[in-house]
Amino acid sequence: MLAILFALGGCGIGGSGDPAQEGSSTSSTADISEGVQPDESAVKLLPQSYKDRGELTVAMDLHYPPTTFLAEDNTTPIGLNPDMARLIAKKLGLKLKFENTSFDTIIPGLDGGRYDFTATTMSPTPERLKVLDMIDYFNGGVSVAVAHGNPLNISNDDMCGRNIAVTKGSNAQLKHLPNVSEWTCTSKGKPAINGVTLPNVQEALTQLTSKRIDGVFYDTPALAWAAKQQPNTFTILTPQMDTRSDHVAAIGLKKGSPLTPALQKAVQSVLDSPEYKQSLANWGLEAGAITEAKLN
Repeated sequence: MLAILFALGGCGIGGSGDPAQEGSSTSSTADISEGVQPDESAVKLLPQSYKDRGELTVAMDLHYPPTTFLAEDNTTPIGLNPDMARLIAKKLGLKLKFENTSFDTIIPGLDGGRYDFTATTMSPTPERLKVLDMIDYFNGGVSVAVAHGNPLNISNDDMCGRNIAVTKGSNAQLKHLPNVSEWTCTSKGKPAINGVTLPNVQEALTQLTSKRIDGVFYDTPALAWAAKQQPNTFTILTPQMDTRSDHVAAIGLKKGSPLTPALQKAVQSVLDSPEYKQSLANWGLEAGAITEAKLN
């Protein structure tokens, strides 16, 4: 049932306010970059090899609504991240090719030259910055989803000994959950949180519904989207989880790439554009807007 939860569903969390945009967010395959013109200051920074090729390849794991997923046609990438990738390509005057790949294979693919960049809600951790240049474009947060009504009485400050799902290769798995476990549990002599690593959030929510796990530790927008699409199935704990670190998402490309200066300029141009705010509104992510495309 949850497998089709994300593919179907009705309107997104936030609306655009534009009557032409009303209806099912998941059925719309409109290209937000339609009519967007190249930013000449970004194009000037583009290496000639990219101009000659005329195309950028972006890697994404298209299983993470509402930021990165497939429309109801099961073909068209939609969400904030596909919108960003399309806008970046347009600002550089290039075509765009999507490569749908699992999250944990994206960094090796960038490092090996299989992809030019990724826009997949990836945080600029010290480990990632050893091999990637990363450019900020969004600020999100993380929350915990539990069974509807929270029958186990789980709280952000007490998940000790609980089986809490995280997705493979995510910042939640690598950084946030271990840190939260240390300062809320083990440092107080309580059992550690048992992190259950799963391939994607759909599988995590499926296991939560079947009571094989106690909670899902994941990006707030995606959990809120899931709760919206299937009412009375999940409860999202409030407030968002305090992980004592920021939750910025960044475009990633190979460290020292000749594409980095042009891409940073293009991302800044996107952040300054009305299309950026429109995309955030379409997906209910307005609170995550930022203004500076900082290179980490």
